[in-house]
Formats: sequence, C-alpha cells, structure tokens
Amino acid sequence: MGNRFNQKWHEERTTALEGLILERIVILDGAFGTSIQTFKLEESDFRGERFKDHGYDLRGNNDLLVLTKPEIIEGIHQGFLEAGSDLIETNTFNGTSIAQADYGLESIVFELNREAALLARRVADTYSEKTGKAIFVAGAVGPTNRTASMSPDVNNPGYRAVDFEELRVAYREQVLGLLEGGVDTLMVETIFDTLNSKAALFAIEEIFDELGYRLPVQISVTITDAAGRTLSGQTLEAFWNSIAHVKPFSVGINCALGAEDMRVYVEEL
Repeated sequence: MGNRFNQKWHEERTTALEGLILERIVILDGAFGTSIQTFKLEESDFRGERFKDHGYDLRGNNDLLVLTKPEIIEGIHQGFLEAGSDLIETNTFNGTSIAQADYGLESIVFELNREAALLARRVADTYSEKTGKAIFVAGAVGPTNRTASMSPDVNNPGYRAVDFEELRVAYREQVLGLLEGGVDTLMVETIFDTLNSKAALFAIEEIFDELGYRLPVQISVTITDAAGRTLSGQTLEAFWNSIAHVKPFSVGINCALGAEDMRVYVEEL
C-alpha cells in the first residue's frame, strides 16, 4: 500500500490508542443505519449523478452514500464526535462484494471502503486538530447477508449460499480498501455466524502477515435471544473460544437485545 498510512504511522496510532485505553474508558460511536434513516432519503439521493442510470434499485444501500451524499456521512461522524466519541466507525457495514451484489456494485467495493475510510479519517483529524483530542477510526467489517453455517433452504439442509473461501476473498478486498484509507483499527461487527467472522479474521491475519505488522482488531458479536446464543446457535463462551486466538484488542456485544437484556451477557463475557 504505497500511501502515507505506512507501518510507522500505524504503529504510532496503535500505541496512542493502547495508551488511552489504559487511562480511561474509550467511547465508541453509535448506530449508523438509524442515523441515516432520519434523513428520509429517496432513490435519487442514493444514485447521485454517477449512478443515475445504474440498472439496479439503490435505495437502502447506505454504504454508497459515501460517494453520492458524503456530506450526510460526514455530518453523522461529526455528530458522534461532538457527543463524545473517541472512536468512529466507517460507513462500510455492507462493504463487501457479497453484500454489494444485491445492488450490482461489486466492482466498486475497494473504492467504497477506501473512500469511507478517507472520509472518516478526514473528519477525525480535523476534529482532533480543532480540539486537541485524539480521535481514532475503526474500519467496520459487517457480517454480509449470507451465512456459511446454515442453509437458507429448509428443504436442503446441506446447501450453503456462501463458503469460507468466498467470504475470505470478499473480506480481503474490503479490508485492503479500509487500510488504504487509513483506519486505526478493524472492527469485525454484528457477528451472527462465527464461521463468517472466522473468514474475516483469517483474511485480516493474511494481510497482517503480508504487511509485517498488525492493527488492533475489535470484535462485536450479536446475541439474538434470551437463550444467550448467536443466530447460528453458538453460546457466548463457545464464541469466545472460537475467536480468542486472534488476541483481539476488544470484544463486545452489539445492541440487538437492548441494554437491559444485554447486561447479563456482557457480565458473562
């Protein structure tokens, strides 16, 4: 990656984040999708000029707004910083070729992730210069819209809509784009299928091996019901034992159950 986000830069950022988290609680930003929904955007907003003749419906492709309505994404980042966030996530929840296939936009995935990271980086650095507060950017790596552990066809339980290798390749492209744009950490988030997340983590480890250095990796799992399991049926303890080998910088639970019902699982974790 021949750009300004080199090994020395990344290592300095990692040291700064590790130092900060030893001093105090570090605040992550909030929900991006629901923030976008408040703007009540129409199809034309998602298309912009560049995609006005694209052959697929694009409404709801929130990641695309990085290119077609960057001022909205910038404003959301800014709002979270003003609310006290130390760490903001890129708007890349659906930033894989697998998820973007629904919109016929697999070809722009690398660009989408790079531009999302550059945008978040710019907002973070501007705010940091203005306030003197250290601000960090997490590259959001979502779960995709397919599961490698379960069949989507009840009549064919052995069928899989995606396999580990397809996921690895897709995640690799996304992560390379995020790194090119200058993220400080990688956030593998909203995990409903641990096999999917393991493909993401495998791709990340491959890239780290090629780079010769590491970034902090953050992980966020989704508990879907009162039984305390993921959608693919895994317990929290089993999940931890599945991903502990990557020595994550942080592990958490996302907001699916709501704060009150999450408490017992956060305590268990």
